[in-house]
Amino acid sequence: MSVFAALVDQLADLLHPLFGTAAAAAAIVLFTALVRLLVHPLSRAAARGQRARAQLQPRIAELRKRYAKQPEKLQQAVLELHTEEKVSPLSGILPSLLQLPAFFLLYRLFSGGGDGLLSHQLFAAPLGGRWTDALAGDGMFGPAGLVYVGLFLVVAAIATFTYVRARRTAADTATGVGTGTGTGALGKVLPLLSYGTLITVAVVPLAVALYVVTSAAWSAVERAVLYT
Repeated sequence: MSVFAALVDQLADLLHPLFGTAAAAAAIVLFTALVRLLVHPLSRAAARGQRARAQLQPRIAELRKRYAKQPEKLQQAVLELHTEEKVSPLSGILPSLLQLPAFFLLYRLFSGGGDGLLSHQLFAAPLGGRWTDALAGDGMFGPAGLVYVGLFLVVAAIATFTYVRARRTAADTATGVGTGTGTGALGKVLPLLSYGTLITVAVVPLAVALYVVTSAAWSAVERAVLYT
């Protein structure tokens, strides 16, 4: 934890001439970008895996018809098909799993684990504070509250962009021309999950919220590039 705090502190010192009192916030954004850059090769592999899985869908549909009343044989046949084509059904979750340690480190650090970092602010909002703290202070439209209003607007824009793309992918898949794999009820529900980031931003420390928002923005751009 101390090594992690020192890294954020050093980044903040480097960025201070450009960002002043918001240097620590800028350091968190930069740290998030570095984490996502390290994970990017896996994201590219996940995109290739999704396209490969999409190409298998017609063959999987045939297997479902063949083994409609034999679920165990269907499961085995689908696994054998993925093995034969060297396609992993789990490759898409690896980038998200590898980001979790950074998320939890930031959460611990700004929930009381880094006394020096807790004194930093983004404009009028302490990086260790939460939205409820801003509401209890000067309210939603006070100096600290406006920082969260700005974050919520950014998250809403990212979520809407992600939602529209996900719905379009689900619609294309339903007509057999897309590259996604979600269908039916699942395909309708998954696009709405992007708005769950709003809840996360509202309940975690501001520093963690910055990590979440930056990562969500990176994901939206990354998917727009890799999944077109």
